[in-house]
Formats: sequence, C-alpha cells, structure tokens
Amino acid sequence: MTDIDTLRTTLNDNKVIAVVGLSANESRPSFFAAKYMQDHGYTIIPVNPRYERILGQTCYPDLESIPSAVDIVDVFQRSDRVLPVAESAVAIKAKVLWMQLGVVNEDAASMAKNAGLRVIMDRCVKIEYARLFGGLGFMGVSTGIISARRPRVVPY
Repeated sequence: MTDIDTLRTTLNDNKVIAVVGLSANESRPSFFAAKYMQDHGYTIIPVNPRYERILGQTCYPDLESIPSAVDIVDVFQRSDRVLPVAESAVAIKAKVLWMQLGVVNEDAASMAKNAGLRVIMDRCVKIEYARLFGGLGFMGVSTGIISARRPRVVPY
C-alpha cells in the first residue's frame, strides 16, 4: 500500500503525465481522469496509436515517440499489458509508473522499482489528487460547493 506522504509528494513534484491508453471518448474513465488533471495544472500527454489528438494535445503511438520529458506514466491498460509499458517508462527515464484502479502487475512493478522508478499501483490519479488536495465530493466529483448543510432528500 502506498502511504499518503508518498502520494502527496508524487503528485506535488511531478507535473507531466503521459496517459497510456487515453481514450478520446468523453465517457471513458481515462478521459475523465486526464481532463481533471489537465484542469488542475498538469500537462497531459496522450499515448494511444488510434488517435491524432486528445484534449487538445498531440497523441503519440508509444512512450518512446514523446519528444519531451515525462514525469508520470499513468497506465490505463489491462494488467497483462503493463510490463512492456513499464519497460518503456524505464527507457524514457520517467520518474513514476502509476497503474490505475484495478491494474496490478507485480512483475512490472518490481522491474520498474529495480530501475529506480516510484511505483503506484491500483490507484486513480484523479481520485488521489482530489482526496489529498481537496475537491473530492460525493461520487468522487468536485462540486465546487463547500457546505455544512445536509442535502435535501426528495421522498419518492
């Protein structure tokens, strides 16, 4: 389990996120999380060979094609597809390998840790940011409203 200080430091010190498997479909979790992080000051680099642009950014077919430095490699892929992504993260000298909720690959984690990367597994970057820096409301969505008043419940 990753402790709060590690998560806070990771999100505070690393502002460039390559999102592997980012979808252009606005209803997909990868799009929602990337958009949220972009709206909160992070640079998002989409990595998906199926698209040319996502969130107004050039989309790259793989991590090695990105021409600039990457801090966090955020993986929205099935667990069995993470090892090659981890190898690419090491190759581009990323600082963090972040596997999203439900994504667990111990071999990839071990390889990345041995190469000096910080590894965060089975966590959502958006949820952790909102939880640690404010903005997490009911259903994990920032409402922008701070209130001690209980919501009205409409009887059915």
